[in-house]
Amino acid sequence: MFDELSERLSAVLGPLRQRGVLTEPMLKDGLREIRRVLLEADVHYQLARDFLERVEAQALGERVLKSVAPGQQLVKIVRDELVRLLGGERQSLRVAAAPPTVVLLVGLQGSGKTTTAAKLARRLAREGRSPLLAALDPRRPAAVEQLEVLGRELDVPVFSDRGEADVTALARKAVERARAERHRTLILDTGGRLQIDAELMDELRRVKEATSPSEVLLVVDGMTGQEAVRIAAGFHAALELTGVILTKLDGDARGGAALSIRGATGVPIKFIGVGERPDGLEGFDPTRMADRILQRGDVVALVEKAQQAFDADEAAKLERRVAREGKFDLEDFLVMTRQLQRLGPLEALLKLIPGVDHKLLKQTKVEPRRIRHLEAIVLSMTPQERQRPEILNGSRRARIARGSGRPIQEVNRLLEQFRQMQKMMKQMRNFSRQSTVDS
Repeated sequence: MFDELSERLSAVLGPLRQRGVLTEPMLKDGLREIRRVLLEADVHYQLARDFLERVEAQALGERVLKSVAPGQQLVKIVRDELVRLLGGERQSLRVAAAPPTVVLLVGLQGSGKTTTAAKLARRLAREGRSPLLAALDPRRPAAVEQLEVLGRELDVPVFSDRGEADVTALARKAVERARAERHRTLILDTGGRLQIDAELMDELRRVKEATSPSEVLLVVDGMTGQEAVRIAAGFHAALELTGVILTKLDGDARGGAALSIRGATGVPIKFIGVGERPDGLEGFDPTRMADRILQRGDVVALVEKAQQAFDADEAAKLERRVAREGKFDLEDFLVMTRQLQRLGPLEALLKLIPGVDHKLLKQTKVEPRRIRHLEAIVLSMTPQERQRPEILNGSRRARIARGSGRPIQEVNRLLEQFRQMQKMMKQMRNFSRQSTVDS
């Protein structure tokens, strides 16, 4: 996410950050480079100009140029102005005084709206907000079927009525169903349309009047660059949007849409789509996003991912076995591997840790299939072998290699990794016990 923008900004700010003295010419050269980086990232030229004017006004003051660490002061100013450009404070979903809270999703066809509706429902279900998905696209039966399939996969109920062609009537029926079944949230997945199609935009206005939504959220493809800003402006003029969901930010999006959309329309970004996984929808926090763009990490996002991915019961069981009983076998190794696998790609996680060198991350590519190979090797062992890996002699290892379809060298390498982890776990347990004695 924002990799290209992040790398280019860091390349400009890095040398300035390390300087003990900053002169006005140095500063102006650096700001010109930042302007170029923003424009190449598809940030609207007027917003880029206003951004740099604010940074320059603060950076040319005595407080920065004559400070002990002028480069660090400049980075802080850029960071604070990025936060401002992205919207300032995080904006959560509005909640209706009386349920259901209606969330109306709108956007172009192909923007990822139906998938986003399902991801949002999954997120709200985790928060205990009892969502109901409603399919409001009678013109495209495949969209209705797609939402129903996603609902079954995520265990979220879906309202649909293939016999009803009127979208406004469908919306009213969905609200009635949500009230009857006591759902706290209703997510309306409307059909895709262009913001310049007057007839279809009128249809959305009628749906809005019929359902009185707490949120009218535009789902827009983050890879469309400046077009995303024009799309948002068009929908906002017609419907008075309350927020935007940017999708596909895990691809090669240059990031300009995220940086421009709030400044150009006044509409806050509320969520961002960061992958195909059901949990690939993150709440948008301008402060945390600015830190990520400037490669300062995002510990909060890392903790949130861990909380979502880790099975608390399994983690507690593993902690009890290791810390109290001093046991750690290949069954535990398999559980730990699966827990880590749910967190997503390792290189994406490392980017969230402050201080990690992003240049080294390009060399840290862990293929998902390698994790599956480890799992296949462990599952090819008998329960006794997993619990007592010391009995794994040459013939047993050869059998495991054949059963898993992996070379015997990979089996040996896994067992060596396991022994190292087992040793580390033992050291951690001894340290914990010693700390307890000392206290």
